[in-house]
Amino acid sequence: MKQMRNKISFMVLAAVVFGAANPSAVSANPFEDVPGDHWAYDAVSQLAADGVIEGYGDGTYRGEQEITRYEMAQMVARAMAKGGGDKALIDKLAAEFAEELNSLGVRVSALEKKVDNVKWGGKVRYRYKNVHSDGMDRITSQYVTLRFEPEMKINENWTAKARMDYNTDMNTAKNSAGGAASATMDADPEFCVDRVWVQGSYGNTSIRLGKIPFYTAVDSGMIADDSLAGGQIVFGKEVKVGLTAGRTNRYPNGMARFPVIRFPGNAAEPENYTASYQGVEIYNDRASKWTWGVGWHRFKNEEVLNFLYNKDAANIWSVGVGYKFSKNLSADFAIDWNTAPDRVNSGTGNLAKKGQRRAWTFQINYKGVDPQKPGSYGIWFRLRMLGRFAAWAPTDTALGLGQKGREIGVDYAFARNVVGSLMYFDGKTMGIAQGDKDVDASTFFGELNFLF
Repeated sequence: MKQMRNKISFMVLAAVVFGAANPSAVSANPFEDVPGDHWAYDAVSQLAADGVIEGYGDGTYRGEQEITRYEMAQMVARAMAKGGGDKALIDKLAAEFAEELNSLGVRVSALEKKVDNVKWGGKVRYRYKNVHSDGMDRITSQYVTLRFEPEMKINENWTAKARMDYNTDMNTAKNSAGGAASATMDADPEFCVDRVWVQGSYGNTSIRLGKIPFYTAVDSGMIADDSLAGGQIVFGKEVKVGLTAGRTNRYPNGMARFPVIRFPGNAAEPENYTASYQGVEIYNDRASKWTWGVGWHRFKNEEVLNFLYNKDAANIWSVGVGYKFSKNLSADFAIDWNTAPDRVNSGTGNLAKKGQRRAWTFQINYKGVDPQKPGSYGIWFRLRMLGRFAAWAPTDTALGLGQKGREIGVDYAFARNVVGSLMYFDGKTMGIAQGDKDVDASTFFGELNFLF
């Protein structure tokens, strides 16, 4: 058998399967490359009859293809792992392919290790938003996002991660979030790699480099819950210190978040909101009964910030506290304020409205949804104000930049990994400058997530 040709027609296996159903076909042996009385033929036939050999493992035998000794050894390895069948026969085949099995064992281990190193997660998300503000037409938008979140282990300390979105506008049936959606929420492109970074972990120190998640921990994402091209280091155990620097875009793809506000003189708001950023946050373990934190954030974009309030940078400070009353009940409060703007620019010199320089939130949380537990739910109530000059790219909710008022929301797990959310906002869209009127506004926001 050592002189057996390296390639045996995979038609043999097809003959085995066919022959298992029709014994007379085996005896006829229409295949000339392997004699019907060869012991390997009989061995393969027996293993197939025992259900041990499964071809390529996907229900196909691909009889027109030839196989190598390594592929034959792979089937033998599968037979050894599966057990059952004729042990003496399997041992005989193992002895025949001992050299290939040794090599294959290394190759299989390496392949399995690579497969284990890559983990895929993500979601299919449907999102709906209905926005109303006095003086503007009601706008409805809805789109579906397919999100992939791969995680690739590099070594014991480093991991590579990414987030990729593919979007479809349900109003236009186009593969993008354009159309009406662009006026009411971030308009994502048809496909984008939103984040890609490497993350290192050394004891109580975490390092992120690349296009990283940009989340302000002190105020639960009120200043930013977006992406940043740069780096971050967080160190500490009971008390953590986070240092972050890079560049970030307030309105991805040049599209503004709702509400679209006309500045004095109907000046057109600039589109290039990419800014350099440096920030420091100090906060305690978020699992503590009492939580607290302070932060400083600096954004610099001369074109945009000079337009907004005649300064080339925004220095935003934040303070946050929280308390867990019980397993199911907690409350949080956070405030952000921009020390830069005194006046609205765009040629008028009007004083900036105080509310546009502040952002704050007070939230009460009851229970919380667990995607792994069908029937679990969470309810929250929030009083909030998001001044356009104090928040950069906050977490998506029903309330948008430049608005203030009340929000109520509920999350519910309909089935394992199927979670729905509903939010309702009722309040005001704030004017930009002092003397500008606030107008009534409301938003209904819903989404359904299928997690995988």
